[in-house]
Amino acid sequence: MYVIERIQKLPITLEEAWAFFQNPANLATITPDYLGFDILSEVPEQMYPGLFINYKVSPLFGIKMNWTTEITHVAAPNFFVDEQRVGPYAIWHHEHHFKAIPGGVEILDRVNYKVPFGLLGKLVHPFLVKPKLEEIFNYRFEKAEEIFGKWQES
Repeated sequence: MYVIERIQKLPITLEEAWAFFQNPANLATITPDYLGFDILSEVPEQMYPGLFINYKVSPLFGIKMNWTTEITHVAAPNFFVDEQRVGPYAIWHHEHHFKAIPGGVEILDRVNYKVPFGLLGKLVHPFLVKPKLEEIFNYRFEKAEEIFGKWQES
């Protein structure tokens, strides 16, 4: 099992962060275009536990694949979890934490994941899967700063 984690501070309120990040339609905004991310199911403006979201995505070599996630936990405005039900990973558990801090909000993204294909998956993880995930999460970080502004230490 592997973990990727990002902490980001943004100069917005907890409520503003929650309103944006919990809306499934905004996921496409913070996903790199080259992934061909396309939500196939109708999604509400607010997520709820038990919500299934179906996507098409091209994570490697432009090959389109189905990805279905379920929102398993929601504790507004501080926390939600999505878990892959169908997709490219053997396990995908993505936690989103939001905390008000002086002058803004701190966001913690944590993904626990397992690659498929046993030993082959483990062999390609360090030079194919991990760098791709790092790139995607770096893009999200930069895109959030572009949308909401950069955090300024006071």
